[in-house]
Amino acid sequence: MAGAFELFNGERVVVFLFVSRILFTVPFSFAYESAALVLLAIAGVLVEISIENSSALDCYKNRSGAASGILLATVTLPSLMLSRMIQMSRAISNHEVGPEWLSYFSLQFWAACSCCFAVVSFLSFILKYSCSSTNSLHLRRAQASKYSLFCMVVYGLLCYHSLDRKSSSDWYVVMNLLWLFCYGLTTMVLLKHILCTFPSSASIGEGLLVSNGIVLYFGDLLANVLSKMKLTSESTIFDFLGHDGSSEISTIIQGGLTGLLLFPLFYKLSLQMWELTICSSVKVQAVDRWIPRVIGSSVFFYASLSLMLTILVPALIHFTQDFAMHPLLWVLNFLFTEPLRRISLCFYWIVVLCVSVFRFYNISKNSKTERILLRKYYHLVAVLIFVPGVIFEPAFLDLAFGAALAAFLILEMMRVWSIWPFGHMVHQFMNAFTDHRDSEILIVSHFSLLLGCAIPKWMSSGFNDRPLSPFAGILSLGIGDTMASMVGHKYGVLRWSKTGKKTIEGTAAGITSVLASCSLLLPLLASTGSILSQHWFSLVVAVTLTGLLEAYTTQLDNAFIPLVFYSLLCL
Repeated sequence: MAGAFELFNGERVVVFLFVSRILFTVPFSFAYESAALVLLAIAGVLVEISIENSSALDCYKNRSGAASGILLATVTLPSLMLSRMIQMSRAISNHEVGPEWLSYFSLQFWAACSCCFAVVSFLSFILKYSCSSTNSLHLRRAQASKYSLFCMVVYGLLCYHSLDRKSSSDWYVVMNLLWLFCYGLTTMVLLKHILCTFPSSASIGEGLLVSNGIVLYFGDLLANVLSKMKLTSESTIFDFLGHDGSSEISTIIQGGLTGLLLFPLFYKLSLQMWELTICSSVKVQAVDRWIPRVIGSSVFFYASLSLMLTILVPALIHFTQDFAMHPLLWVLNFLFTEPLRRISLCFYWIVVLCVSVFRFYNISKNSKTERILLRKYYHLVAVLIFVPGVIFEPAFLDLAFGAALAAFLILEMMRVWSIWPFGHMVHQFMNAFTDHRDSEILIVSHFSLLLGCAIPKWMSSGFNDRPLSPFAGILSLGIGDTMASMVGHKYGVLRWSKTGKKTIEGTAAGITSVLASCSLLLPLLASTGSILSQHWFSLVVAVTLTGLLEAYTTQLDNAFIPLVFYSLLCL
């Protein structure tokens, strides 16, 4: 009984139900993908159980209060891609899209699986060679690692046969297998770098989700470059922001975020060269060099950032996508194409943000209101900001999400590097809303909230036959998570577990509030011309499973819950 209890905790049961729900709707033509997802789940749970009873990975400091989260992380992105494949199969049968869409998301699925399987195999390797004694616990770990490695071999065979079935060229299959292997290897290296560079900032599962997403994201850019150089076909492109041939917005977002993600490396290298060539020639006493060095590095930061955004990023976009117009000019032109609605929406966003930021910051300094409630107020602000955009200006909201994420990245770099004069002010403001999930190095809550709302909207670009799927992040985080926390904090009595803080009352309030919001939102969408194809049984299952996952998981719920909810809404 103890072993069964160890195997089936609350989070794992919910993940099992989540995967089962997806597999239940998978058509027979996706048999290879279904088998790969099952193998991935088995390998993930075996390694997760072994790691949580081992000290082999103590060198990678897990975020305080969080379990490893390996199982949840290994199935989240592959399940999302498989859900999109199911959605595309419906569209192809109705002759709404071409078969290239299905091929595209199939490659995304195998790429996400390869990243996760590589990390699971890497963790299994560590477990296997850390089992130095012969007691029963170490033998169980070694056996679990053997099972997970066996799953990896079977997965490779499934991937080969799936690719071979869809192409008559052996060269195409070999190149794609090599491409997927590079994805997995890069994810392993990036995950190790994240866990070592930012200790106690993330669990292994959260690090896996982030590294998997980043590798898929940059893999898209590399595939575009190779396609531009005629070294690969367009069928191998992994476009994480959507596969819409006329999507200039996706192109601008991708180019801008790529530049900002590469900016820390560019800035650090440039700053070192500048200090070696300029500062070393200036004879200043060590005591007196601090102030000019801080101001000089800050000025160099702003100059480097301007160079990156105005010259290097546009050059990158032009090279990879043949984007003729300068991105900033294109954005201005797009803004003034519908000036009344879009400028009015911008003014509305600015007013809501200014009022909420100043109001909640004053409350945090002068009130005893707990931080968990202050943070949830920002979830409600996200609802006020994003819902009008999704309904009335979805394309403009896509662009606004990208701009907001870029602003967050710049502000976080200013905070971490103490860039004068704003770095200290940003640090003070952010610290007013941090909790145990934020470390001293990184503050990730605002990133996870923004991305949790943005990714379902970005993923819904192009074809989408489920009107609620773009709202997955807004509903699950802005409504469900907020109501669950507030009601559970104030009125919760019955707890889901003896060690956890989540209550049954809070979960019930979260599920009820999301269903009530959906019942109000669907008629509003119908009035704007949306075709309602969301079945209520599927919706209830999706909302319930998402609510239970929020109750049981110790992972960063802003990151995982919107992706799980979106995957279920696509079915």
